Amino acid sequence: MSKKITMDDLLKDADIARLQNGDVVEGVVLSVHKHEVWVDIGARGVGVVSRKELGYGTTTKEGDTVTASVIDPETKQGHALLSLRRAAKDKGWEDIVKMFEDGETVTVKPYDANRGGLLVELDGVRGFLPVSQLSADNYPRVSSADKDEILQKLHGVVGKELRVRILDANKKENKLIFSEKEALKEDVAKRFAELKEGDTVKGVVTGVIDFGAFVNVGGIEGLIHISEISWERIEDPRNHIKVGEEVEAKIVAIDKERLSLSIKQLSDDPWLQEVEKLPKGTTVKGSVTRITPFGAFVQISPSVEALVHISEMAEADEQADPEKVFKLGETKEFTVLDVDKDGRKIALSMK
Repeated sequence: MSKKITMDDLLKDADIARLQNGDVVEGVVLSVHKHEVWVDIGARGVGVVSRKELGYGTTTKEGDTVTASVIDPETKQGHALLSLRRAAKDKGWEDIVKMFEDGETVTVKPYDANRGGLLVELDGVRGFLPVSQLSADNYPRVSSADKDEILQKLHGVVGKELRVRILDANKKENKLIFSEKEALKEDVAKRFAELKEGDTVKGVVTGVIDFGAFVNVGGIEGLIHISEISWERIEDPRNHIKVGEEVEAKIVAIDKERLSLSIKQLSDDPWLQEVEKLPKGTTVKGSVTRITPFGAFVQISPSVEALVHISEMAEADEQADPEKVFKLGETKEFTVLDVDKDGRKIALSMK
């Protein structure tokens, strides 16, 4: 005997087909087009997903089983509007909050950049990786606060796999912040513990600025101050060191986040060698490099610069004007008046 179907049974079946905004449904992809994807959601009919509702990096093909959220239960055309992105986002928040609470390290690929950092999507949820939270490998070192140059360097990181940790995850405020530095913190701390002042290390130059060069030493940031690049006097570090160049340097100081490095200290100081040949009373020739109110600086050799005080100018007194006595670049003959090895100073006289 067949089972009798009641009106309640019919109403229950009808309820199956009723969709509500925000419902999560499962379906099978019927077809994929340039701007939309059609999905069979069984007794509830057919739904359509626009390209923007697929989510970043999501690809589908016919026959795939997908989970979607209902945006509009029934349009004028009679089908439901669906979103894979929203469904993934709701599910993603659950997983992300757990990752945050567990302190997990995850791998992400930034999909875009702005002047403040990188835009990242994880499990359908969009988040942000600030510039300040980038590692030494990816931090945009520029010569000035040029925001366009910073943005250009950040675009170079888009699409690159990064290991990150979640700094903040708040679904209510739709706030998701990542940090690459935190993910590498333990590794960097371990490397720091293995280093000591006086060690010689190798690294790659990541940025050259007015006061020196930044170097990536195995994930640790190092700085070579302009005064530590060469024993010679340097006006512009860019003329002596280039981004991408591998350099060898000595660790002269270690702080919590950075190494202070020196290239010049890996070689003998040519100044000390040359001043041995300049005892008091020696006559030398030199080129005027700087003129000041109190005298002039003279380059005796590439490594040795000396000072002619205003009181030691020929037929001059304290009121003389060095600008009238000297011209930049001119070569003159001088007498070594004094050599101070500890203070690295040489005094010359024209008298």
